Amino acid sequence: MNNKEIISWLLKGDVSIQYQVYRDLLGEERKDLKSRIEFEGWGKQFLLLRNEDGHWGKSFYQPKWTSTHYTLLDLKNLEISNQCKSIKETIQIILTQNKVEDGGIHPIGSTKNSDLCINGMALNYCSYFKANEKDIESIIDFIISHQMKDGGFNCRINRTGAKHSSLHTTISVLEGIHEYKINGYTYRIEELTKAEQESQEFVLQHCLFKSDKTGNIIDNRFLRIPYPTRWRYDILRALDYFQFASVNYDKRMQDAIDVLLKKRNKEDTWNLNANYPGNVHFQMEKVGKPSRWNTLRALRVLKHFQVRN
Repeated sequence: MNNKEIISWLLKGDVSIQYQVYRDLLGEERKDLKSRIEFEGWGKQFLLLRNEDGHWGKSFYQPKWTSTHYTLLDLKNLEISNQCKSIKETIQIILTQNKVEDGGIHPIGSTKNSDLCINGMALNYCSYFKANEKDIESIIDFIISHQMKDGGFNCRINRTGAKHSSLHTTISVLEGIHEYKINGYTYRIEELTKAEQESQEFVLQHCLFKSDKTGNIIDNRFLRIPYPTRWRYDILRALDYFQFASVNYDKRMQDAIDVLLKKRNKEDTWNLNANYPGNVHFQMEKVGKPSRWNTLRALRVLKHFQVRN
């Protein structure tokens, strides 16, 4: 397909896809489309599944992937209105009921230690939906206090121990910091910016998917491109983060970009080539089929880094 045909195909998708195509690929802010996400398509489907107690699933983090936590992340990634009343009510419930002594959002279980992956993701959607800054200050404190010496983050550090940062945790925290910054929050912003820069460098030192010591692939699953990404890291998620954060091209990204280009179909689309097992509210797309989510994300990455496609 030529570029016009690809755009036409993308614009036949859910209204959330339509909105992001106009914004990210065509450079047009369509507020009329954004306002519709809450009332039709995937956005409406998610909202209709909200329970009377304000949660989705059984609780904040149960079960995967129909819990409140992952549903809020899905809704944020749809770019649903950040003024949605029911979502803002749910976030206030979480910030009131799910914090523990270390200041972080606590999921489940007997441990009293918060999880860095979860708090990075929570910072992401809490910032997007304009949570009160005072209510998320303790999350910022928790995140900053657990940065590792290599620049990144690892959710095991305050639970079972860790000596090296995790790409999974680091990308979740980076996405959270980015959303916090672009929404105008200021608490400990200089320290967060420093942590952000150091974490970006941690990812780049690994060329997005390789051992910084041997150059070998860390985990072949990093080369798959599932969606939604949940808490897991992959190269498209990382590249998409870098384009959203307006990070300039770095030659250490090239191997990941080359892998992404090799995954392109003859029709210039990208498949949904994997999904993570677990309960879901509904399937947005089918594994093994051309994916509007992945095609949109890949195209905006290539556009940002000025890769001929």
